[in-house]
Amino acid sequence: MLRITDQISLEDWELTESFTRASGPGGQNVNKVSTAVELRFEAERSPNLSDAVKRRLRRLAGSRWTKDGAVVIFVQETRHQARNREIARERLAELVRRATVVPKRRRPTKPTRGSVERRLKAKKARGDVKALRGRTETE
Repeated sequence: MLRITDQISLEDWELTESFTRASGPGGQNVNKVSTAVELRFEAERSPNLSDAVKRRLRRLAGSRWTKDGAVVIFVQETRHQARNREIARERLAELVRRATVVPKRRRPTKPTRGSVERRLKAKKARGDVKALRGRTETE
């Protein structure tokens, strides 16, 4: 079980881990040992997440969200399989934690009367300066 918050914890059946050989430096180790981790979380089917959290998680996950409603996290940072597993679980926990935060609703505001007047005054002054650049009438 993976504990996210006091109210949310993910069951083991919701998480699937598969291991593959990582790319990059590592010598013979890279060719022999499967250290890269692909952690798959069945978010859409999870009974522990509310619909609102699932919607926010989908938006936050981006390309890591699959068509069948799973979040896939791939980690190949270290040479150690156990450490890569920990990193993947930490990233998933952080992603779900961020999805639990309800965004603050934006209230549209109007500019103050003083700021509108200052803006118009500045525009008028700028227009006057530009008007002085024109040709003068000589008679």
